[in-house]
Amino acid sequence: MKTEKVILSVLLAATAGVALGILFAPEKGEKVRRKIREKGEDYLEDLKDEYNHSVKSLKRKVDAAYDDIATKFKSHAEEPKESKTA
Repeated sequence: MKTEKVILSVLLAATAGVALGILFAPEKGEKVRRKIREKGEDYLEDLKDEYNHSVKSLKRKVDAAYDDIATKFKSHAEEPKESKTA
């Protein structure tokens, strides 16, 4: 989870840096807006990919935990009961 936060932070910082660099570059407004839009779309795709990867990773962990709990519950339920004979 920490790795995903670092990656997200780096992507956001890079996006801000690129946007500022483009805004201060001596180009026509139309060109600047197109570049910002294109870079924004690229970064949005990267964020979507990272989000999907994180969701899949979390789902695998939840599924593994569920399977572990189900296995333990099943083995516990199948253990023979001790009979109380006096």
